[in-house]
Amino acid sequence: MFENLQSRLEKAFKSLKGQSNINELNVAETVKEIRRALIAADVNFKVAKTFTDDVLEKARGENVIKSISPGQLLTKIVNDELVKLLGGTTQELSTKGSPAIILIAGLQGSGKTTFTGKLSKYLKAQGKNPLVVAGDVYRPAAREQLRVLASQTEVGYYTENDSNNPISIAENAIKYAKTNNHNVVIVDTAGRIAIDKQMMDEIASLKKALNPTEILFVVDSMTGQDAVNTAKNFNDVLDFTGVVLTKLDGDTRGGAALSIKSVVNKPIKFVSNGEKMDALDVFHPDRMAGRILGMGDVISLVERAQATFDEDEAQRLSKKIAKNKFDFEDFLGQLQQIKKMGNMKDLLGMLPGVGSKIKDLDIDDNAFKGIEALIQSMTPQEREKPELLNASRKQRIAIGSGRSVQELNKLLTQFTQMRQMMKSMNNNKGKMRGLMR
Repeated sequence: MFENLQSRLEKAFKSLKGQSNINELNVAETVKEIRRALIAADVNFKVAKTFTDDVLEKARGENVIKSISPGQLLTKIVNDELVKLLGGTTQELSTKGSPAIILIAGLQGSGKTTFTGKLSKYLKAQGKNPLVVAGDVYRPAAREQLRVLASQTEVGYYTENDSNNPISIAENAIKYAKTNNHNVVIVDTAGRIAIDKQMMDEIASLKKALNPTEILFVVDSMTGQDAVNTAKNFNDVLDFTGVVLTKLDGDTRGGAALSIKSVVNKPIKFVSNGEKMDALDVFHPDRMAGRILGMGDVISLVERAQATFDEDEAQRLSKKIAKNKFDFEDFLGQLQQIKKMGNMKDLLGMLPGVGSKIKDLDIDDNAFKGIEALIQSMTPQEREKPELLNASRKQRIAIGSGRSVQELNKLLTQFTQMRQMMKSMNNNKGKMRGLMR
């Protein structure tokens, strides 16, 4: 999301290259470039001005020690101010109550229903027993969409197809939750616009009737400053407890993420970056600041890996690698686990220094599709012993997978090289075993 902003900020910091110290003249020019970069990213003008004024004030009079360049020092100052702008600290979702009630609100098309499904899966992984409630009685197929998502995430689902009263549906859902031991109730609501008084009155009444533990405002990041203005209007009515930014994987300039906390003074609690039910992250201001400045977000990458990969499986693979027995079946399993972690461009963007280098690359989420097709066209014996693949077997696999023999040969060569490297690392004082864990 922040590739263009990241690139412009990098250029701004480079303007200090070769300078021996920070002075009024060079820092003022750099800060001006930072302000331009923020405004170009659709950050609210007042927010951008206040932010850069604070950066300028912090930078004035700073002494640059020999081991740190002016550019590095200003990057540190900007990072600290970005963390503050984004909320300072991570704000956890409250699930207090018997049951806890989470009300989902937002504009039409902001991704509320999909987020409701994602949140239910997230809470289930936290040991909760969530119930999702289809309270959107206006959008055709909204109830069916949530029912399908609930089935995918294997959580409880409640609605009343013969009722068009969202308050009644929600109140009955809470009674149902208490009877069926659901300790969290997530109420999806209809999309509405702030100028529609009747709809805004309805959700205000829903809040009053339910007294929710959390009210989450879901906002489409791609709408830029409109998202911020809408958040302000909704907050005036609902006084919501947190913000959810959706569609962060889209072609957006990121202004909403950088402006919304300052404008409504409510924390961003979650960010969503895809359609998959796993594509939901708790919002960490410090990690987001690091990504904006090209420092990556290795902590989130590791957390995703920990949530996806099984340690017992890693131990098993480590033993196979030590014996040079890692095969295509193992490789296919690892590819499928990586795919569960999220889209490839987002994952690569978490590596320090990579984000700006891949901003113009179109990385297909189906990048592994050809490899998977080739492996799946092999017999179990061929996956276990690739050395069995003679010319006739290769021809059969190529035809079965819809790929070419040349592609298969390339895969075999790369797989052999990878196996040798992994075995070498495993023999090198257990480094591979630690890496697999």
